[in-house]
Formats: sequence, structure tokens, C-alpha cells
Amino acid sequence: MKPAGFDYVRVDTADEAARLLAEHGDDARILAGGQSLMAILNMRLAAPSLLIDISRSAAMSQVTVEQGGLRIGAAATQAAIEWRASLATDVPLLKLAFPHISHFQIRNKGTVCGSIAHADSSAELPLCLLALNGDVVLRSAERKRTVAADHLFTGMLSTARRGDELLESVRFPSPRTGERFGFTEFSIRHGDYAVCAAAAVVTDRSIRLAIGGIADRPVARDWDALDGTALDDALNEFAWALDAQDDPHLSAGARRHLVRRLGRSAVEQARLQGSRR
Repeated sequence: MKPAGFDYVRVDTADEAARLLAEHGDDARILAGGQSLMAILNMRLAAPSLLIDISRSAAMSQVTVEQGGLRIGAAATQAAIEWRASLATDVPLLKLAFPHISHFQIRNKGTVCGSIAHADSSAELPLCLLALNGDVVLRSAERKRTVAADHLFTGMLSTARRGDELLESVRFPSPRTGERFGFTEFSIRHGDYAVCAAAAVVTDRSIRLAIGGIADRPVARDWDALDGTALDDALNEFAWALDAQDDPHLSAGARRHLVRRLGRSAVEQARLQGSRR
């Protein structure tokens, strides 16, 4: 299929994009990498009257290290972050997750903010943002607001972003003293969306585990430094709370099993990372 007709405009600044979104609202869509959007347009699951192309904006492609984290602009590609020499220091969890994200051709064009805005529950970048307690800046013509990851993802492919707002940037927090990280996932084929993915942030006193691919959005749990059967019990409760469903690939029971196994694997990976220091 081909997309329905639309107007196209290329902008260089977030101000221009926000002004056009204020004028057109839900009838406009932001085009950055287009790796998800173009498929949706071709299948006519969306039919905006205007595409606002930010992909060539130098201002919105900026990536900066600021106090507390790595700030990534709306037009910055995934590849620009993946091949960042300091990524393992800036955001170690992203360094672990990037090899699992689709294929390099997609990462060369797809944007980090675009993946966050698309909010697929099986995607790795929203999962990492939630695991790290990151946040995004949403910009309208009138104001900016910062929304924490815990409040950003509201359901299947949906976020707290309003129709007149641009997801201007995302912030992945830098590691705090004592934090270690783990990431693992299961997919039918390498590069496919994850059937289940797990991202862990562990300290000597706490565990934060985020699971993607099971519920309609990524979901996180915070626990004390559990181990042994206590961790098994917590993982089992988490697996049932996600309300896994049967689908053509796996049964609900198999999905719960993945939550338990991958969740423990991510936690143990983080703990092993600490023991190697």
C-alpha cells in the first residue's frame, strides 16, 4: 500500500516544529528517522495531513553530557549514540542494550527520541529509559515540561505527549556510585522486537528491574537486595502481575517463564559486573 496524501515541510529548529504542531495538532506528525512512522503511513494506520521533517536539524541532533545524564536531541540517530566512544561510561545500560536493537541499517537512520515517542513495549530504548528513571522534555509553542519515564508510557504505543507537543529531547541518567547494570532479551530472530526483555539496575542494597514485551508498556519494579528464593518469589509475582497473554509465538505461561529467567539473568549479570571490579 501507499500512504494517503500529505503536505511536507522541513524545519531546522524546535520552535518551528512546535509552531506547526500548535497549528495542526493531531493532523501533523513529526518525521525524524521514520523507521516506524513510514510503515504506519504505508499501512494507512495513520493519515496525517502534514509531515514535519526534523531529520536534518543540526540543533535537534545535539547530544550533550550534562549534570546527571546524557541529553539526546530529537533528531539524533541511534547510531550516533551507539558509536559514542564514551557511551560505556556515560550510560552503561545503553551500551549493553544497543547490540539487541534491530539491525545496523535501522539504527543508522532511526532516532532515539523517535523510539521513545513510538513507545513500543518490546523496544529496548523505552525499557532502558524506564529502568534508569530517565525523563523527556516535551515542548509546545507555549511551554516546555519534563515528564519522568514512570509517567510517560500510558499504554500500547501511547505516551503522555499531547498532539501539540514535540518530544524535544530525552535524558538517560549517568550511573550513580555503586550502580551496576544488566540487560538481556529473547527474540524469535536476532534483530526482531523482543518477545521479552529485561533491564536491571543493581546496587548493594537495591534492585530495579524493568520488563518489556509482556504488558502493553514497559513496567518496572523496585526491591531490596533480594537473593535466592526471595528473588525467585519476587520475579514470580512480577511475572503474574504483567498479565501475559497467549499469541501465535508463545503461550502466556512461556512468557511468564521468560520474565522469571531473563529477570534473574539481568540481575545476575549486573552483580557479576560488580564482582569483576
